[in-house]
Amino acid sequence: MAGIYLHIPFCKQKCTYCDFHFSTTFESYRKSMIDAMCSEIRIRMKDFEGYVGIKTIYLGGGTPSLLNQIELTQIVSTLQENIEFNEVLEFTLEANPDDITEERLLFWKSLGANRLSIGIQSFEDEDLKWMNRAHKANDSLNAILLAQKHGFQNLTIDLMYGLPNQDLERWNTQLETVLKLNVPHISSYCLTVEERTALKKFVDNKQLTIPDEELVAQQFDLLVSTFEEHGYEHYEISNFAKPNAYAIHNSNYWKGEHYLGIGPSAHGFNGSERYWNVANNTSYIKSILQGVLPQTKEILTPQNQFNEQILTGLRTKWGVDLDKLKSILPLDEKFQSRIEFMKSTGVLEWVDKHFRLTKQAKLQADFWASELFV
Repeated sequence: MAGIYLHIPFCKQKCTYCDFHFSTTFESYRKSMIDAMCSEIRIRMKDFEGYVGIKTIYLGGGTPSLLNQIELTQIVSTLQENIEFNEVLEFTLEANPDDITEERLLFWKSLGANRLSIGIQSFEDEDLKWMNRAHKANDSLNAILLAQKHGFQNLTIDLMYGLPNQDLERWNTQLETVLKLNVPHISSYCLTVEERTALKKFVDNKQLTIPDEELVAQQFDLLVSTFEEHGYEHYEISNFAKPNAYAIHNSNYWKGEHYLGIGPSAHGFNGSERYWNVANNTSYIKSILQGVLPQTKEILTPQNQFNEQILTGLRTKWGVDLDKLKSILPLDEKFQSRIEFMKSTGVLEWVDKHFRLTKQAKLQADFWASELFV
């Protein structure tokens, strides 16, 4: 099952923690960008080998909810011309709470969007202020209720922990708010201080203080236990879902399925080869206008494929398929001894022919994955 991801590189303002590719000064070229993205869809569909059967569409960014009706219609119409649109199982659109109105919700549904991903981040105005988010806490509550009212039951929200001044009590209040709203899917990420961000400067200048590792671990444990107690499944390190509410598109990433990436900085993957588009809006548009894909390609070696299977698999409830690993590279004695050691020390557990992290090891998923890399 393949998917298609479209990166909309527009934002109202820059969040202090964000290092994604986007622009806040895009009005002069927004039409050119949409035209270029639609052209890229057509170009890539001519060489569709390895991406058979697109079942998921994901409009991410950036802020897709900033697009107007004409722009979104143009993108969806181009997709409809190039893929079997009636076979799409999941069409996700990322939206910020301050962009969600009754008119927009009805329009998004009319285009075929059947899942919303709402960038909440926090339900506290104090947090939203230093984050430089464009919305307020009340906007978040109203947006979720309005989306539910208009039939978006397949709904996910982003929520961050490990925030400055966030103790366990404040974090627990955030989780209780989510439960009261009965949101079926939550993506919850620990705040990361990235280079070249305003947050990095705030931390370096001691304007903000990040919680220590022990408190962050306690917040993660509270996150997991709270949602599991209320019927959510912890199916990926940062993702929780009620029954039948998994993110199909994202699950395909973690399972190593194929996907196309459209737009500046977008990535694509066909099993053995990965590409990524230039992360520069002007260069992207110019290249597409010349009929040239503005991409860099990487052919994955067996070692790359082996390590990626481990890295993504250990983040999920499904774990790593031992037979699939063997089909990529033979498992030497050193690797097998490491597996057995990690099992004996309570890091790994076996389910059928898959190995996965135990509950207590999940907070250090990337570390344990690196221990198994070849």
